[in-house]
Amino acid sequence: MLKLTRSFENPILVPDSRNIWESQASFNPSVWKDPTGFKMVYRALSPRIPYFHSEMNVSTIGYAESPDPIHFINRRQLISPEYDWEKYGCEDPRITKIGDAYYIFYTALGGYPFGPDNIKVGVAVTRDLKNIEEKHLVTPFNAKGTCLLPEKINGKYAVLLTVNTDKPPVPSSIGVAYFDKLEDIWDTDKWDKWYSELDNHKIDLLRDPSHQVEVGAVPVKTKFGWLLVHSYTRDYFTPNKKFGIEAALLGSNDLQKIIARTEESLLAPKEQYELFGEVPYTIFPSGSVVSGDELYVYYGAADTVSAVASVNLNALTNDMIASSKSVEQIKNEQVRLTRYSKNPIISPIKSHDWESKYTLNAAAIYLEGKTHILYRAQGKSGVSTLGYASAKDGVEIDERIDTPVYKPRIDAEVDGCEDARITKIEDTLYLFYTAFKNGMTHIAISTISVSDFLQKNWEWSAPVIISPTELNDKNACVVSEKINGKYIIFHRTNHRIWIAEEENLDFTDGRWIQGNILFEPDDGKWYSEKVGIAAPPIKTTDGWLLIFHGLSKSDGKYRLGAMLLDLKKPLVITDLLDYPILEPEAPYEKSGFRPDTVFSCGAVVIKDDLFVYYGAGDSTVAVASVSLEKLLDALKNSPYKS
Repeated sequence: MLKLTRSFENPILVPDSRNIWESQASFNPSVWKDPTGFKMVYRALSPRIPYFHSEMNVSTIGYAESPDPIHFINRRQLISPEYDWEKYGCEDPRITKIGDAYYIFYTALGGYPFGPDNIKVGVAVTRDLKNIEEKHLVTPFNAKGTCLLPEKINGKYAVLLTVNTDKPPVPSSIGVAYFDKLEDIWDTDKWDKWYSELDNHKIDLLRDPSHQVEVGAVPVKTKFGWLLVHSYTRDYFTPNKKFGIEAALLGSNDLQKIIARTEESLLAPKEQYELFGEVPYTIFPSGSVVSGDELYVYYGAADTVSAVASVNLNALTNDMIASSKSVEQIKNEQVRLTRYSKNPIISPIKSHDWESKYTLNAAAIYLEGKTHILYRAQGKSGVSTLGYASAKDGVEIDERIDTPVYKPRIDAEVDGCEDARITKIEDTLYLFYTAFKNGMTHIAISTISVSDFLQKNWEWSAPVIISPTELNDKNACVVSEKINGKYIIFHRTNHRIWIAEEENLDFTDGRWIQGNILFEPDDGKWYSEKVGIAAPPIKTTDGWLLIFHGLSKSDGKYRLGAMLLDLKKPLVITDLLDYPILEPEAPYEKSGFRPDTVFSCGAVVIKDDLFVYYGAGDSTVAVASVSLEKLLDALKNSPYKS
C-alpha cells in the first residue's frame, strides 16, 4: 500500500505569538483550490484567557492564502463566536465553494464544559473570505467533521458528517445527507428526521466498535468515485489511542457504496511536530486538494501545528482498487452464521406464568436424532427456570413441555437458575448453570441419566455449588471427555474465561473450582468488556471448537466469536477469528429486554452443519447455522498466532 510523503517544509503553519487568537495553536486546515490560488481555513487556539465565567483556550477560525500548496501567508481571523450555539468556540472548518459563495462548516461549541449536548455543527457563508454574510446552526444533535461536496449527486446537494462523536461508549458514525436546496441544510426539522433514521444513512467504515472514524477532508472526485480522506483511530476508548489517516473510494452516485478503502494508515504519527504538542501523538486529516498529479492531504499535528503530505493521486486510487476489497466483499468472504428464516423459534407464552415474559439462552444437546433444548424462562416473578423443547431438524420445534423441567431447589439459587449448558459424559448428562441469589451468581451442577432425560423423567441430582461464595462466577460447562486424565471445566469470573482441571466431578466434599485464564477482554477488539463461553466446546479433528460471547464496552453489544483450542492442551488457543460470527442485526436481536444482544449457551452438529442456539435481545430463542467445514477452514486460515 502506498503511503503519504510528508513535505520537508512541515509544519507549514505554526502558532503566531503576534496574534493572541492563534498564539497557542494553528491546526486542522482545510484548503480550497481555485484559479486565484489556494485558500486555507484553519482552527486557531488562544492561550487560556478569562472567558465568560471560566478561564479557557478559545477556538476560532483563521484564514490564509497561497499561490501553491505549501506557502500560506496573509493570515487573519475569519470566524469567531457570535451566537449562543457557538458561544464557546468555533473549531475544525471544512471549506467548499458552490457558485460564487464559500460554505465553511465547523464544529460549534455551545456550552462549557464541553459535552455531546453542546458540540454541534455550524456553517458560515462568505463570498469574499473577508465578510461572513450568514451563519446557521446545522445539526440539532452531537456531530463534528462536516463538509459539503463540491457538486450535486443525483441532482441533490450532499453533506458528509460525523455523528455521535462525543457519546462514549457509542462509537461515532459517518453519515450522508442529501438536500434539494442549500438552505435546507440548516433546516432542523429535516435533520431531526434524518437522525431518527441514522442507520439508513451510515457509511460503514468502522472495522471495530472500539475504534473511531471521522470525516477528514472534503472528498475529491476521481475516475473511480469520490475519494474521502478520513481519520481512523484504533483503541479510541483507551489511553493508548492510535491515530491514523486512511482513505475510502465512495460511489460517484451513491456515497454509501464503498468501492475500495485503504487497509492500513497512509500516515501515522512519527515526526517531532506530530509527537509533541497540545495533544501528543496525534494527526488528524482535515483537507485535501489536487494539484497537477498530486493529492495534497492537510492535517493537524499534535493539535498544535498544520502540516501537509502528498501522494500521486492515480497511483493511490489504482493501488486501492487493486489491493483493497470493499466492505461488502470482505463481509461476504467472512464465514458467519446464517439465521433461520423463521426465527425466533421459542417465544414467551403469555398463558404460562413461568415463561410469560422471556425465553432465552438455551442449552442444546443432540441425542437419538433430535436436538433437545433447555431454555431459560422467566415469568411475572422474575425467577428463572428451565423449559424443554425439541427439534428433529434442529430448527422446527416439534415438542415443547408446558411446565418447567428444572426449578430452584436450594437457597443459593432462590432467585433463579440461569443460562444452562449441558454435556454428555458416558451415560450421564451434566447440567452446569448459574445459581442466582441477591445479585450474586455462582456455578451449580446437577446430573441426570441419559435414559431418564430421554424418557422425560426429570430426576435431577441435588444441585451443588462449585464456585467460591464470595465471587461472582457463571458461564460454566464441562468438556465431554477427559483430557490428560482430567475433567476440564470452563467458567467465567472477572469478565474472563477460565479453565479448571479436576480429578473428578463429585463436589460434595465442598471444594471450589479455580483454574487458569484462557481468554480475556481486549480493548482493541469487539470483546473489550467481557468474554465468556457460549456452548460447551465441540471436538473436531482440528481442535476443540469453542464458540464464545463478547461484550463491547464501546457500543454495549453482545456478539459471538469462534476459536480453536489444542486437543491435548485446551489452555492453548491455536486459532481465533478476528471478527464476530454473529452480531445483533435482526429486529428481534436489536429489541427486547436487553437490546443488541446475541447470547448462546448451546450448539450441536447435525450432519455437516453447526447449529448455534442463542438468546435474542434477552427475550426469545433463535438459531443460526454454518457449515462446520467452512468455519474450521476460516479458523485455520485466520491470522491469529498463539
